[in-house]
Amino acid sequence: MENNIIVSMKKLTYLILLFLVLQVKVNGQDAMTQAFAKSYSYEKGELYAQAIDILKEVYQENNYEINLRLGYLHYLANQNQESVKYYNKAIEIKPLCIQAKLGLVLPNAVMKKWDVVMKLYEEVLSIAPSSSYVSYKLGLIHYERKNYAAAYKCFELVYNLYPFDYEGLLMMGWVNLQLGKKAEAKDFFNRTLLISPNDKSALDGLARLK
Repeated sequence: MENNIIVSMKKLTYLILLFLVLQVKVNGQDAMTQAFAKSYSYEKGELYAQAIDILKEVYQENNYEINLRLGYLHYLANQNQESVKYYNKAIEIKPLCIQAKLGLVLPNAVMKKWDVVMKLYEEVLSIAPSSSYVSYKLGLIHYERKNYAAAYKCFELVYNLYPFDYEGLLMMGWVNLQLGKKAEAKDFFNRTLLISPNDKSALDGLARLK
């Protein structure tokens, strides 16, 4: 009889402890959910400092979502070094994620750290080689730096994936013009006009071919 009572007491103690642990987890998740919800409200009102502070109250170093969110909010608050810190932490937690790498582009672009931006775009393409968005953005940087051969490869990928896309066609026109491929440039500029009749950039490109 006494042994049964002891066993029952142990089971009851275990159940109580389990309940308390689960309750802590639920309460912690509720606090996190509420903090995120409040941060969105503050962000909507452009109260970025408040949005940041409310998340810092529930900050967990190894939580991907909160580091990603803090990276973005610090970027909105024009606190770019802090933004970089949190985005890098998010990348440490999820090394293969594209989301945080593209987020990290934002503060680095504001700080005009274009070599860093290019490296991030290249890392994304190593994970997702068919990303037309990243290829286009990387192509623009190469084009501005007059690396026309590298730019061509980027814009060609965009064109191959989206053959009737305004931005892809237009930049294929310009990069072919810069490479001295006049017939190809003319073709791309004319196809751009099918999407955007009287497009100033396309017409300017055609005028330079005469």
